[in-house]
Amino acid sequence: MKFLDQAKIYLQSGHGGAGCVSFRREKYIEYGGPDGGNGGRGGHIYFDVVDNMNTLIDFRYTQHFKAEKGHHGQGRNKTGRDGKDLIIRVPVGTEILSEDKESLLADLTEPGERILFMRGGDGGHGNSHYKSSTNQAPRKSTPGWPGEEMAVWLRLKLIADSGLLGLPNAGKSTFLAACSRAKPKIADYPFTTIHPNLGVVYVDNTEFVMADIPGLIEGAHEGHGIGDRFLGHVERTSVLLHLIDSTADDIVKNYKTIRNELKLYGGGLADKPEIIGLNKADALGDELAEDQRKTLEDAISKPVMLLSAVSGDGVTEILRELNKYIQKNRKLKKIEVIEEENGPFDPLNS
Repeated sequence: MKFLDQAKIYLQSGHGGAGCVSFRREKYIEYGGPDGGNGGRGGHIYFDVVDNMNTLIDFRYTQHFKAEKGHHGQGRNKTGRDGKDLIIRVPVGTEILSEDKESLLADLTEPGERILFMRGGDGGHGNSHYKSSTNQAPRKSTPGWPGEEMAVWLRLKLIADSGLLGLPNAGKSTFLAACSRAKPKIADYPFTTIHPNLGVVYVDNTEFVMADIPGLIEGAHEGHGIGDRFLGHVERTSVLLHLIDSTADDIVKNYKTIRNELKLYGGGLADKPEIIGLNKADALGDELAEDQRKTLEDAISKPVMLLSAVSGDGVTEILRELNKYIQKNRKLKKIEVIEEENGPFDPLNS
């Protein structure tokens, strides 16, 4: 299945049905009164969040969605049937944006969530609605009210606990394959990864989801390369793993290039907790790899960990560090849910 994380769709809720002008006509009833029924309501448009989808590819081929119109009213005070509601299924993590992509209309992050996005038009009134003591034979009815119509963008941001960042060929896909059952494409040329990959990682009897996105290059925030489009997939993560190729000519410059792109991109990525890993240590040998680690650590004043995704050295230690931040963030989210439901949370009485 191909991966697609953006799609533009066109929506129209159902128009309301028209009211009916009708009069009662029966044998031996000379002056039958008005009995025109009201029109039915137009169909609503709902969005359903399902957890068995991970791409918006379906919306490449189906872009127009139109709910059913309400049926017209009929004689004998028969109200028209309501139009059928339209339910659109989207993956977990889908955002609904306005046509200009400036306004966030909905953020769908919970499996099973359903939102009413557009209401159908109300049905029109039949002539029986307008009868009164002074107007006993009205010939007035109203058409149905129109439904809503708009174009929106769907943007998918994958739900992951940790995100993999780095320049092309830093070994991100190799790392993901080494610590999970994911099978991303791996090769020795830049931009092997052209769409995000997810893997479930197991460490110390816990599990979390890791997202690997295409490598970033300088100027990515301006659209250079392909990684900038996918940075949104790590916006929801608890912690970032920044992998750097230890065999590169200038590892300090490589680190600062990615950090600068995160700051320029925005979205709070530059403020997220970060684990820094110097990958491919096996290609240098222990002594030279340690020298590279100290060089980077002294230059950026942050702890740096050595690893080799190919041999597996240092991978478990990295995963444990990531897991610390993830478990902490999960506890904070649980507290937020408890406080939302029951008021302020007191850990001493929990």
